[in-house]
Parts: sequence; C-alpha cells; structure tokens
Amino acid sequence: MPKTGIRNMGNGRLRGRYLARRLEILRAAGEQFRIHGFAETGMRDIAGAADLSPANLYNYFRGKHEILFFCQDNSLDRMMAALEKARRIRASAAEKLRWVIVSHMRCVLDEVEGSAAHLLTSALPVHLQRRLIAKRDRYEQGVRNMIAAGSRAGEFVSCDPALAARAILGALNWSVRWFNPDGELTAPQIGHEFGCFLIRGLAAKPAALHRSFSARNAERAVRKYFPQDAEERAALNR
Repeated sequence: MPKTGIRNMGNGRLRGRYLARRLEILRAAGEQFRIHGFAETGMRDIAGAADLSPANLYNYFRGKHEILFFCQDNSLDRMMAALEKARRIRASAAEKLRWVIVSHMRCVLDEVEGSAAHLLTSALPVHLQRRLIAKRDRYEQGVRNMIAAGSRAGEFVSCDPALAARAILGALNWSVRWFNPDGELTAPQIGHEFGCFLIRGLAAKPAALHRSFSARNAERAVRKYFPQDAEERAALNR
C-alpha cells in the first residue's frame, strides 16, 4: 500500500513531522475504533478526534482501511524491533523471553493503536490481511527460535516450540479484552507478572527462575538493558 504523500518529501524534518502526525492520527483512530467499533467509525469521526478537518485527514490517509492497516503494521514493527533487541542482548534465554513478553504487553496495552490492531484483525481486505499475517508469522517464528534455543541450552524443558510460542502469544494478545487502563496494574507490571508465570512453565529449574525474576532483579535488568525506559523501571521497582 503506498504511503500517502510521503514519497514527495525530500526534507528530513518535513518527513519527520509528517510521520509524527500520522502516528497521532493512528492513536486518535485507534481510540475511536475501540470505543465505537470499526464499522461505525467514519473518517469525519477520526478527523475530529485528531483535531483535523476531513479534507486535511486525506492528506495523511486515503481511508479508514489504510489507517487500520497502518495501525497493525506499526504495532508489528514495534514487536519485531523488541524481539531483535532481546535477541542481541547478552542474557539468559528466560531473560530474553521475558523482555519480549513485557515489550509485547506494552505494545498491545499501552498504545491505543496496538489495542485496535489486535481487536480488529479481520476488518481488513484479504490482500492486506495476508501482508500482516506474513509479518506475524516472522514474529512468531522469532519467539519459537528463542524458546528452542533455551531448550537446547538446558534452561527450558524439552517442548514443542511452536505450541509454547502460541500459548504465550495467545495469552498476551487476549489481554486487550480484559485490560482496564484505570486498574491497579500498569501494562509493564502485567507484562512482568505474565513473564514470571508463563516462563515458569518452561523453566528446567523453576526455583532459580523465581529468584532471578524478583522485583529487585527485574529493576536491575531494566537498568542494564533498557536504560532509557524510566517508566518501566518505576513500574517494576515495586
């Protein structure tokens, strides 16, 4: 799908502003989709929520299907980036997988367009769904590989990596159905807790895993691997 208007922007600053505005529109659209439903939300509704005129909105997106596709594609890009970052860090398989889980949970719960992407998976035309499914398959394969590596190293029990990955990802994606942003736990906190008990089922030595996943060690790991993320440090240092 062509990216509306962006190909003619040679100036890097203009391009940056354009992309930032598209992300603002995504968040406004995602909230409208989640509250009112995709079918009931029109471009005028999205324009109003984004503080744009309907005519100006079409300078950024040609229609709501393009907006939803970009929501889902952007959400998957963030997940892929987190997966690659976790893969590169020097840490145990459990630590790497825990950070994938925390990052995934933040993506689907903290970002409104991420929630919309996971709630509206069947609203796009088939040819666009296929493009997203291919990217999701690559992400799932990366999680499978991480689990398989942990099993080969003796850190995880012997298991079917595909089944384990689907169980973990299914639990994470379903959280958008019940998560309450006004509840007691933030998305990073829920991600940390999910990481603890989802990975515990894979651990060859659960007792050692429990010690390494303590609140203090979780905060230390954030400081080491993700020093830029002050919000997550505060959320995990309970």
